[in-house]
Amino acid sequence: MFKMEPEEKFMEMAIEEAKKSAEEGNYALGCIVVKDGELISVGHNKTKTEIDPTLHGEIDAIRKACRKLNSGYLQGCILYTTLEPCPMCTSTAIWAKMKGIVFGAFKEDAQKNQGEKFSWRQIDISSREIIKKGEPKLELKEGFMRDECIKLFNLTK
Repeated sequence: MFKMEPEEKFMEMAIEEAKKSAEEGNYALGCIVVKDGELISVGHNKTKTEIDPTLHGEIDAIRKACRKLNSGYLQGCILYTTLEPCPMCTSTAIWAKMKGIVFGAFKEDAQKNQGEKFSWRQIDISSREIIKKGEPKLELKEGFMRDECIKLFNLTK
């Protein structure tokens, strides 16, 4: 079975997207979609500015990737995200038949560092648990560049 080899340059791109998100007044969460070492799309959280509870950064990046590749399936694509994806976003990656997910900070990091600012995370199920029960089985890399991603919590107002 192929194993993902996450690249720092891609997580750094996701971190830059998270900074843009915070500058716009949203949660400092950024994501990108990569296929075969090529950037396909970028996205960041827009739940506050678009007044849309579903417009998480992962959803933004996945939607853009689907449009760019003209497909609802993103086989071979990897989602990089600065924070462990919620159940909705993890499930979307599975439904899109992505290859895998690479995330930085864990949801517990957000809760520990932000408390009430991250009270929106209301379904306490890890990405690992969802992937374990989903099909296809996505590869998962947890805690990649975690320290750099944890620093983003300070940007959320």
